[in-house]
Amino acid sequence: MRIAVLTSSRADYGIYLPLLNKLQADAYFDLRLLVFGSHLSKFHGYTAIQIEKDGFQIDHHVETVLSADSKEAISTSMALTSLKFAAIWAQEEDRYDYVLCLGDRYEMFSAVSAAAPFHVKLAHLHGGETTLGAIDNQFRHSISLFSTLHFTSTEAAAQRVSAITEDTDNVYCVGALSLDNLATVPLLTLDEFQRKFGIDLSIPSVLFTFHPETVNPQHNSLHISEIVAVLERLEYQVIVTLPNADTSGNTIRQKLLECADTSRQIKVVENFGTQGYFTCLKHCAFLLGNTSSGILEAASFGKYVVDLGSRQAGREHGPNVLKCRISQTEILSTVNRIPSLPPLDHTNIYWQGGAADKIIRVLKTI
Repeated sequence: MRIAVLTSSRADYGIYLPLLNKLQADAYFDLRLLVFGSHLSKFHGYTAIQIEKDGFQIDHHVETVLSADSKEAISTSMALTSLKFAAIWAQEEDRYDYVLCLGDRYEMFSAVSAAAPFHVKLAHLHGGETTLGAIDNQFRHSISLFSTLHFTSTEAAAQRVSAITEDTDNVYCVGALSLDNLATVPLLTLDEFQRKFGIDLSIPSVLFTFHPETVNPQHNSLHISEIVAVLERLEYQVIVTLPNADTSGNTIRQKLLECADTSRQIKVVENFGTQGYFTCLKHCAFLLGNTSSGILEAASFGKYVVDLGSRQAGREHGPNVLKCRISQTEILSTVNRIPSLPPLDHTNIYWQGGAADKIIRVLKTI
């Protein structure tokens, strides 16, 4: 069976990784990757290099990201992605038995929607979830409608996909695929981490990621100003991973880089990779920001998450997630509560175990 995988960023690649490794190792599958989006942006670290180092066959490198991040630039990037994938699907129309797509990004939607006239068989991962603070919510549900096979992270998400697609036969709840990495990715020691990234994790640290809120992008400049004022007051080392390619993402990125230039306690990393990120997650005191890893993965490490703003609003989460408005007073108040909160037991509502194996069993069955 020939399987193609659409990957547009370091984020979805890290989620796919346990499945990619198992597909690669199974002679039943001929695995190919279609790489586009920020993977091919030098501004975002050109993470396609890591895919090549990992030894996966890449059928197409598709440059789709513009340097600007205005609403018009994002819309233009969507159109460019659709245009380039129209040519790819015309070339590969009957070549792949299934094409895997993941999540809710605008560039993923563009690649998927371009496949519709060619009747490409699509398998969607992480459908049925809700993020009210990002336009990704609409993209996610649309991708589900274009897809014929669905692998969801929770039962509630599976029910929502069935309602959206009016299909119950091709929806499988497998849990969050990224959590398979916990059993397969060896973490770095503190010394190894410091040698690789120049950051000492023995210092009490906060892991911070803040992506733009794309429903109301006009608020992002004010939000990051409030947040930076908090970061400069925290009695922790702050380890920052930079935002993805969304509307106003450059504004946030620039503000964080300027902050790091003037504060020794703030360390900025473009891309840790799965191994580095999980190592940092294990040793940090807590997470701060609005990244989906705070919702999906932090609970498995027994970490509290101060989830800022509305980007992840509506998403299922465990008791480790502390919702917080973006104001200096409220963020500091929530952060100051964490040392007095009870220890977490590593329970994760997204963990079912062996998501990659479940997906592979379904692919072989169909």
